Amino acid sequence: MVNRRGRSSSAVRVSVSGIRAVRHFRRAHRQDLAADRGRLWCRGDDRRVRSATDGNGASVIKEWHGWVGTFTGVVLLTVAVLPLAALVVWVLARRRAATGTTPPWRMSLAEVGIVYGTVPWVWMILLPGDRAGAVSGRVSLVPLRDLLTILSDGGLLTLTGQVVGNLLVFAALGFLAPLRFAALASVPRILALAAGCSILVEVAQYALRLDRVTSVDDVLLNAAGAGLAALASRRWWHARASALSDRPRSAPALGR
Repeated sequence: MVNRRGRSSSAVRVSVSGIRAVRHFRRAHRQDLAADRGRLWCRGDDRRVRSATDGNGASVIKEWHGWVGTFTGVVLLTVAVLPLAALVVWVLARRRAATGTTPPWRMSLAEVGIVYGTVPWVWMILLPGDRAGAVSGRVSLVPLRDLLTILSDGGLLTLTGQVVGNLLVFAALGFLAPLRFAALASVPRILALAAGCSILVEVAQYALRLDRVTSVDDVLLNAAGAGLAALASRRWWHARASALSDRPRSAPALGR
């Protein structure tokens, strides 16, 4: 009886130990599974975060390109910053009035107007085409050849838009520069200045491989637009010259 009881008690102990071991193994296995699921979930969540971040980055880039990389975007930005340009004119005019510089409003308006009326056009000219960087620059040095090509390919409406756009590129410069700088109060000087600026823009188009044609017709139209604008503001050149001549001059100091 003693041996049987000892054997039975030892058997019970062995079975209890085995059950505990099995429970411990199951508990550890469950913990490992939970940890693995957590790792997988974190990886999946990280992937989702990365994909969302990449998607947001791409959408942000695409949105910015829509603002600064298209003609419509440049036009909308130009309209949007108009109040800021007016504020800059007001600040400059107030500062000039405080220091006694005359005429304060005309000078401030001319300075801001040159920048505001020229930068958007140059910006649009330098926008890259569809094959920018993949094709070499194209040059057209024969006058009127590029315009005739546009007429034959796109029609009269496209040609009209091209001509009007090129005439307006430096029109603000031609209209306002003589009002701000007395040295530029001359149509030939305005023509030379506008032609020089246009040549720089055309060279930039060619050097940057923007998939655009570097054309002498653009230079001629840009200069012509500036010259016509200068003629339109010529009546105010004389008014400014008269105002400067009527300004009282300080008497020269007498020598001892």
